[in-house]
Amino acid sequence: MTPSMPNVSALRRMIQRFMPTTLDRYLINQVIPPFSIALAVVMTALLLERLLVLFNLLAAGNNNLGTFVELLTALLPHYLGLAIPAALCVSVFAVMRRMSQNEEIDAANSSGLSLLRITRPYIHLGIGLGILSFLLYGFIQPHARYDFRAAFYIASHTGWSPRLQPQMFARPSSDLTLVAENVTQSGSELTNVFIHDTSDHQERNITARKGHIRIAPDGSAVQLDLEDGIIVSDSKDKPPSLTMFEHSTRYLTHAAHRSPFRQRGEDERELTSPELIRNLIRQDRSISQPHMWSELHFRLARSLTIPFIPLLATALAMSRKRQRNNAGLPIAFILMVSFDHILQFGHSMVATKKMSVLIIWAPALVFIILCVALLLYRSGTLTLWRARRTQASLPRSA
Repeated sequence: MTPSMPNVSALRRMIQRFMPTTLDRYLINQVIPPFSIALAVVMTALLLERLLVLFNLLAAGNNNLGTFVELLTALLPHYLGLAIPAALCVSVFAVMRRMSQNEEIDAANSSGLSLLRITRPYIHLGIGLGILSFLLYGFIQPHARYDFRAAFYIASHTGWSPRLQPQMFARPSSDLTLVAENVTQSGSELTNVFIHDTSDHQERNITARKGHIRIAPDGSAVQLDLEDGIIVSDSKDKPPSLTMFEHSTRYLTHAAHRSPFRQRGEDERELTSPELIRNLIRQDRSISQPHMWSELHFRLARSLTIPFIPLLATALAMSRKRQRNNAGLPIAFILMVSFDHILQFGHSMVATKKMSVLIIWAPALVFIILCVALLLYRSGTLTLWRARRTQASLPRSA
């Protein structure tokens, strides 16, 4: 046997040890449906409030459906980062609770598998979701947050709303006045239209028998289609002119009149994790150093604690025999919500009060220790370890 053969055998045994077994594949297949359902439910619940705001914006500003879809898409990464931990906890709790009630856990323990070994595929799932959340918090969310703010700014500054009331003057801009004798179709269909336009250093008086006002297809302007009208133009250096038309289209509000949105990076939450590190190394003063430092540690702490959520859910899902009611899920939610609020409080304290980042990492460390301790206690490992210590401390008989 060559010297390299033991190394190859050890590597093979290590690979086989981490290869998923039949039990692992069974547990993963069991958790995927409840995880998908829980993720969809939590995302819907979190988006409901924002959906109402977006619907009001869509109705008030007469924006098209594409603007609404763009805003909603930009919101998804933010709420996905909140929904993943909750969905992971609910799905693992549901599966382990059902297995405990059906005595599948007892059967696995009788075959020599500990509760910690049963939870191993969910720990691996938590590690994968933790890596996904790290990429989400550090790379995707900063761009999505900026995209949402830019889209919301554009939707809020689309200009004058294309709705008129009969026999009332409207001024879409300082050099344009518009009035119609009759208005139908919620303010979009006009009859006997009069327009006074003083733009381009000219004075134009326009009359038309009919008019239709709407948002232009590209969403950049308010489009006014006129039929059977007359244009009287008067400039200082030319004599007045009269033009008759059967159909004419005018644009009342142009995108060029709207100031562009700012560049990304004005807020530390819009910077990716590498950009935060780069600005901290360069000591960039455009954003407060404590704010960037706090944001970076906050993202890392949230990502690091996700792999330990399956331990918490498994420990709280275990119940005593013939005990039908279990308060484990409410307790898990209280712990996770409390931890998230404490973490956000530490984040704000580090950013505004310039405190140590230990106020962020201390709750994260306590949460991790609590999850591990609860699972060890439920699996009986702590009791066995205490019994062994007690037995070792007893004096041996002669």
